[in-house]
Amino acid sequence: MHDGKAIVPAPTIPGWRLILSDQSRFWAFRRKPFSNEARQAGAEPDVDADTFDEIKAIVERQEEIARGVTS
Repeated sequence: MHDGKAIVPAPTIPGWRLILSDQSRFWAFRRKPFSNEARQAGAEPDVDADTFDEIKAIVERQEEIARGVTS
C-alpha cells in the first residue's frame, strides 16, 4: 500500500555523521578525530547549524582548518 509520501534520501557529508534534531537543527560529528594540531588550530569535530547548506559550509571550514596544519 502506498501512503503518498515520497521517500527522500537523507543528506550526507562524507566522513561526517549527520543528525537532524527534533528541533530541525543539523548536527555533524566527524567520524575520524582531527589531529591534535588541527584541534589546536581551531578545527571542531562536532558542529551545528540551522540548515543543511549551513552545516555543509561549516564542515568544509573545519576541513580547511585541518588541511592548513598538514600543508
